[in-house]
Amino acid sequence: MGPRPRHAEGNRPRSMTKNRKPLTHLAQAGRKSEWTGMPGQPGGIVSPPVWRASTILYDDVAHLRSAARGSTHERLFYGRKGTPTSWSLADALTEMEPGAEGTMLYPSGVAAIACALMAVLKPGDRLLMVDSAYDPTRNFCEQMLRPLGIETVYYDPGIGAGIADLITDTTRAIFMESPGSLTFEVQDVPAITAIARQKGIATLIDNTWATPLFFPALSHGVDISILACTKYIVGHSDVMMGSVTATPALFPKIRQTAYLFGQMSSPDDAWLASRGLRTLGVRLHQHQASALKIAQWLSEQPDVARVLHPALPSCPGHALWQRDFTGSSGLFSFILRGGDEQARAALIDGLAHFGIGYSWGGFESLALPVDPARYRSATLWQAEGPVVRLQIGLEDPDDLIVDLDAGLARFRAARG
Repeated sequence: MGPRPRHAEGNRPRSMTKNRKPLTHLAQAGRKSEWTGMPGQPGGIVSPPVWRASTILYDDVAHLRSAARGSTHERLFYGRKGTPTSWSLADALTEMEPGAEGTMLYPSGVAAIACALMAVLKPGDRLLMVDSAYDPTRNFCEQMLRPLGIETVYYDPGIGAGIADLITDTTRAIFMESPGSLTFEVQDVPAITAIARQKGIATLIDNTWATPLFFPALSHGVDISILACTKYIVGHSDVMMGSVTATPALFPKIRQTAYLFGQMSSPDDAWLASRGLRTLGVRLHQHQASALKIAQWLSEQPDVARVLHPALPSCPGHALWQRDFTGSSGLFSFILRGGDEQARAALIDGLAHFGIGYSWGGFESLALPVDPARYRSATLWQAEGPVVRLQIGLEDPDDLIVDLDAGLARFRAARG
């Protein structure tokens, strides 16, 4: 008897890998046999190992010359072009987005956003940017794109098909973030992308909140899907990474721009992100369940004016979320009823089970004071009181509710 075949990605019939369910994909994708075994040896390891490399050696000059003439994508050429460790993660992320051609990895989510925009814009172009965008995205538009002669026009996240009224002859891209990561407006992505396709305009989305597990963006007409893998893909608050996944028409531009800017991720970080990806499904479902329980509890508290969570029927974007998404994550905000900065700080500072810090998507819960009005220019943000954003981690939600209940009592006392 010969050796048993390895149950790795490269050994399965194409029909088996194409039709598998999302959770099966998370466990199996990116594990090609050529990355998990040694040539000529039976068996193999479960996951691709960490391939660290700067210099790649060639047999002779002819070998070196031929390598330079061909495609260097997913081929050992030079360390900056990656190794099987990063290719494995990129392949897995690509397969999470049906219709995607490929994925490039970056050292942070902001780097991924910046390079994606640079791939589709040039001086004289116009970008339509959602007004609820992540603050560093706005900073890049104002401090980098504007001096380059690229105009940014901000639009209401609820605009939907009305985006057509903002399109001009110089409009080249539309950027979405749905839901927004501070105020959680859900955009009508299919309506926007349908108009963009008619006009030949590229569409980009920051899909970090839902990930492709709960919102496969390319299936809804988006051309370029961007993730801050730092968040839910990694899941353990110990790696900075971003990714850009694109359609066949735009992936060559994404790849070339990444190469020109020298963007890459380290193999150690890629390995940690791949490890996190394997548990993304179980983690996200737990984040979802705990966050919904806490959001519903908060919505019943007299000191809370509103809870901004798309999966709640009371949230304005709920109907769109229900139509387009298959789940929700652990990030949402709530608006306090009255009070000021001091009262909000009293609530947050005394929390026992919530850390105070930027980012989200890890196993730990976080509470952050946010002030959305500072980051709006096309829409007016008004609220009944200060806003608190919560990242609900993997702790027991009952413990978190007890903690928040005590925090609301401190808020009442400070508010007077």
